Amino acid sequence: MKLVVTIPAYNEEKTLGKVLDEIPKKISGIDKIEVLVVDDGSKDSTSKVAISKGAKVVKNSSNKGLAFTFSRALEMALDMDADIIVNTDADFQYDQRQIPAVIDPVLKGEADIVLGSRFKGKIEDMPMQKYWGNMAMSLMVSFLTGMNISDAQTGFRAFSRDAALKINVFSDYTYTQETILEAWEKKLVIKEVPVDFRKRTGKSRLISNVFIYAKKAGFTVVETYISYKPLRVFVTIGSLMCLLALAFGFRVIVHFYNTGLVTPYLPTAILSSMLLVVGVQVLIMGLVAEMIKRNRKIQEKILYTTRKNKSN
Repeated sequence: MKLVVTIPAYNEEKTLGKVLDEIPKKISGIDKIEVLVVDDGSKDSTSKVAISKGAKVVKNSSNKGLAFTFSRALEMALDMDADIIVNTDADFQYDQRQIPAVIDPVLKGEADIVLGSRFKGKIEDMPMQKYWGNMAMSLMVSFLTGMNISDAQTGFRAFSRDAALKINVFSDYTYTQETILEAWEKKLVIKEVPVDFRKRTGKSRLISNVFIYAKKAGFTVVETYISYKPLRVFVTIGSLMCLLALAFGFRVIVHFYNTGLVTPYLPTAILSSMLLVVGVQVLIMGLVAEMIKRNRKIQEKILYTTRKNKSN
């Protein structure tokens, strides 16, 4: 059983060494542990620090962002024949000594993906706006999936090999919420374990502005959900518009039935007609989107089979 610990890193020379030193050298049930650092175009000595600590290092030609770097790390870990992949951050906020607890549900076959939940563990420090922003985003993901997710933004998580083969990241900003929604849609089992979260030294590379993060991450969640449940979304919107059209148009219909005229209610009649036409169009869009989704699922199955055969 081989474990590969992946670490996306961008200008983290001051903390990366401590992260690498803290990763366990031996874990029960694991025969081999390797560490992969994906340097996202750092301007400092991040790669040199990683190499000096014995980690395998690959470097992006320029700063590509967290989502791209995570996706690349996942692909490379699979190429390294990982049976379990743990992704963690390079900023020394997560306690790497808790890796055995994070991978335990995967080792036991109880989960495909394990999230290290900061909100179930101990948080040494988290700015209030980030705390409530994380809570709000986790509630949003929980509402959409029907799962009880306490920390949808955690960067400390484990994947079984099969789960990693099925994950495809399309976002160009962050992977955290998208991978949960994708795992839910593909019926992968997700579990949470409590982890500790330290106070950060310096500024966050990803969340320099919590409002910008909320906007981008929120858009990613909505976009991902629509791509996986298009019929549900479009039918809901289209049906509401058709019901509104009927609600507005009811008195117009009654008046026309009694008098043969719509003149007194002409603006309402126009509004009702527009709502009905647009509502029907949205319903049709839902059917088209559902057909596109089915084609995408076929393509993802082909990609999964190709990846699996390649690794064998």
